[in-house]
Amino acid sequence: MLLRNRLLSPQITSFLSLSSSPPLKIQPFTLSFRTLISNPTHRNPTPNRHVSASKATANTAIFDKTLLFIPPGVDPAEVTENMVLSGSNIVLGPYAGDAKIKEVEFVKSSARAKDCPKHDRPEFAILGRSNVGKSSLINALVRKKDVALTSKKPGKTKLINHFLVNKSWYFVDLPGYGFAKAPEAARMDWSAFTKGFFLNRDTLVAVLLLVDASVPPQKIDLDCANWLGRNNIPMTFVFTKCDKMKASKGKRPDENLRDFQQFIQENYRVQPPWIMTSSVTGFGRDELLLHMSQLRNYWDQ
Repeated sequence: MLLRNRLLSPQITSFLSLSSSPPLKIQPFTLSFRTLISNPTHRNPTPNRHVSASKATANTAIFDKTLLFIPPGVDPAEVTENMVLSGSNIVLGPYAGDAKIKEVEFVKSSARAKDCPKHDRPEFAILGRSNVGKSSLINALVRKKDVALTSKKPGKTKLINHFLVNKSWYFVDLPGYGFAKAPEAARMDWSAFTKGFFLNRDTLVAVLLLVDASVPPQKIDLDCANWLGRNNIPMTFVFTKCDKMKASKGKRPDENLRDFQQFIQENYRVQPPWIMTSSVTGFGRDELLLHMSQLRNYWDQ
């Protein structure tokens, strides 16, 4: 059994199955407690903490427990508003730990999933449509301007790029999908190439699926999310470009976010975790890293 299944329960594996019938009653999005019960030697969780709202933008998460991501070690009945990370539906639980990034180094670019570094450290894959702001988000998270430039060099854009963080876990930078200038055949090759990584990577903790909040919901993003869900691959929606609250054309980002979340509520059995970010203002950076820390620490116990 793949290690990522430690983060899954039957309730989670069905959350991204598109419903062909009327929407089901939404249940809390929780992680299995089976490992916690069966492993008495696991590390002691850290206490819950309050995360203050960022001044960059208002917290749009509505406090509705049925729409929250509830991590291991948290009793849904005891969730309070101050446990929800700003600009998200994510509850901060006892496995959240030190989220600071102290160092990051480029390790390797791989042409095939089987060529990726072999190790037992947790990985977070970063995936999104072209021009979604993936490189900007990576650089904002590590607070360096040129970390993700490695993947922009000629010949690198179609490769799997591994970055080692704090010598203990990895960012995996994947090529953007849906690039308009590529022929259909190239898109299909890319799809098979990337899916091979997801299906054969035991160390994958979760996929950060980046969605551009400055444009209306895109079918290609929804199709990607649906594929990940059907293959039991944990993911978090990361909405980018949330600083652009004034729209030059069409709807504002907050309206696009509402439309995207409405689609999820109407068509998916359980909401996945989601969070708003801005690489320009830094909004959501610390909250996203805290969310990743609790997934990573639970996985790594």
